[in-house]
This record gives sequence, C-alpha cells and structure tokens, in this order.
Amino acid sequence: MLDEIDKIGKEFKGDPSAALLEVLDPEQNTHFFDHYLDVPFDLSRVMFIATANTVDPIPEPLLDRLEVLYLSGYTEEEKINIATRYLIPREIEDAGLSENPPDFTPEAIRKMIREYTREAGLRNLKRQIASICRKKARERLRIQAEEPSNRITPEAVESHLGPRVYFFESAEAKERVGIATGLAWTEAGGEIIFIETTKMKGKNNLILTGSLGDVMKESAQAALSYIRSHTDLFNIDENFFDTHDIHIHVPAGAIPKDGPSAGLPIAVALVSLLTGRPCRRDTALTGELTLSGRILPVGGVKEKVLAAHRAGVTSVVFPGRNRGDLKEIPSEVQEELEIITVDELGEIIDRVLM
Repeated sequence: MLDEIDKIGKEFKGDPSAALLEVLDPEQNTHFFDHYLDVPFDLSRVMFIATANTVDPIPEPLLDRLEVLYLSGYTEEEKINIATRYLIPREIEDAGLSENPPDFTPEAIRKMIREYTREAGLRNLKRQIASICRKKARERLRIQAEEPSNRITPEAVESHLGPRVYFFESAEAKERVGIATGLAWTEAGGEIIFIETTKMKGKNNLILTGSLGDVMKESAQAALSYIRSHTDLFNIDENFFDTHDIHIHVPAGAIPKDGPSAGLPIAVALVSLLTGRPCRRDTALTGELTLSGRILPVGGVKEKVLAAHRAGVTSVVFPGRNRGDLKEIPSEVQEELEIITVDELGEIIDRVLM
C-alpha cells in the first residue's frame, strides 16, 4: 500500500518517484535490487495499491504505470447514515457518555456537514462530533444541580461549535438578467457557482474576473465568439459589440476556478444579458461549449447533481454525452430533479431563459 503518492517530491536526498518507476514496472521489477539492504526482490507478483487526493502532482511517467480509479465522495445522506450508525456511538463511548448518551438529531448532523465541514470524506465531521461530545461531558461535570439537555439540535450545534465556518451557495431568490447558475467540481465535492455578466459603453473589450484559470478564460472567449457569430439566431444587433465592453465575473473572487465545464452557463448568461431575458433561478447548467455550438461532456456529474439538489435547484442541464454517467446518481435525487441533456446550445436557450 503506497499511501498519499501525490505527496512525494524531489529533494537533495533523492527522488522517490524514480525508484517507484522501477518498482511498478512489471518488465523491470522481477529483479528489483534494494540498495539499502543489498537484497534482490522479485516484485512481479506483488499488487501495489496507491492512494492520492489528486493525480495532478504525480509525474506522468509514474502515472502511466498506474491504473487510475476515481472514487466519488460520500453524499450528504450517506454521511448522515455513517455518522448516526458509527461515528456518533464511537465518540459517545470515547467521551464516557455511554450511560446517558446525547441524542443527535438528523438536522443537527446535516448542519455540521453543511456549515462546519467541507470535504469528500468524514474526517472533519468526526472531529466536530467528538468536540460536541467532549463539551457535553464537561457540562455534566460542571452542572451538578440540574441535568443538561441531552438532545443535540441545530441550535445546540451552533452553541457548542460557534459561528458557522462554511457557507454553501443556494439558488438565487429571483430571476436576474445576465446571471446564470453553473455547476463546479472540487476535491470536497460539487458546488454551484454564479456566472455574472454586465455590459457597458466601450470598445469591444472582454473583461474576465474572479480568479479564473486559463481554460475557463478560453471558455468565456469561445462563448462570446459563438454568440457574436450567431447574432441573427439570438436577435442581437451585430453592431452592438463595436460600442460596448462585456464583463464576466464569477464569485467568490478569492477562490481559484478553472475547467471547461463553465462554457455552457457562460454562454447562457451572455445571451440573457444581450437579449434582456432573465435566467431561470431554479436551473443549473454545465458543459463545454465549442465554437460551433456543440456541448461536450464534463466530469464530476454525480457531485454536481448532488450540489444542485442541495442548493434547491429543480432542473439540471448536462451534455448529451453524459447520459451514461447519470446512473451513478441516487434514485431519490433523480426523482426530485429534472435532468435535461442537450447536444447543442440552441436546444436549451428557450428552456432556460424567460
């Protein structure tokens, strides 16, 4: 087991990845020689399992010797079930509260997941539960006259853990012109993002802000180029761009963002801005847009759909080529969401814009 293989790095003592290149190559590891012990090993029958949070830091030659399996993070409901069945009973026992255990309500657990942790796993949730259990144990030692409440409610969570740490985005309260809802994938799961656009007098400049990466900037430029080349399709004055600047911003500005999947929501936000038609607040979009208007597939489908469901979105737009990925989504989530798949930008404009 090679844990956290993405954390290895070169230093003056040597490069561990160089040794792993030989260890993991079945053509070479039959006669692997350990220079520390001066002992030869036949590693050809050994199954190596490596773990990593992300594959980006792993050198390409080393990654080429591995079969990469992507494991999705837990859904919110799965986290609640795991916490109820395993984490909470274990922490109650460790805190010495087994005789009169506190009762964690599902709403309290959900509050801890949403407002005090941001992760694909359960490590931080376990810490928060342990913190509450320790504080309940201290309460019982300090309060002798009256028995403290045994019920852990959302209010009790905030009392024990303090002000919320994380804020998850929710769907806009009302429809707005020039603002579309997108879906993003992060290492901690999926999130919804808002693509904001505005226009002003200028000289055909495109302004991009919000800590956008190169790929996302190119997606914005491609979306604008497609719209400019199809002004007749969207009933836009073709001379408009000669006298106006376009500004695209993606909050929160301090968080780096990148990837091609924002191409579709950027294009929809621009069409909304230039036609004056507001975007539906309950519809989220994701997909890579080409200069010909085709919608290409994206990754992180399960995480994005769960983020949309959590944020109160009722309709989700995905590329048609992602239809096979929709089987990963829990059935109870699919029943509450309308999932729309499209292959061309023109198919969705009238569905999303009012």
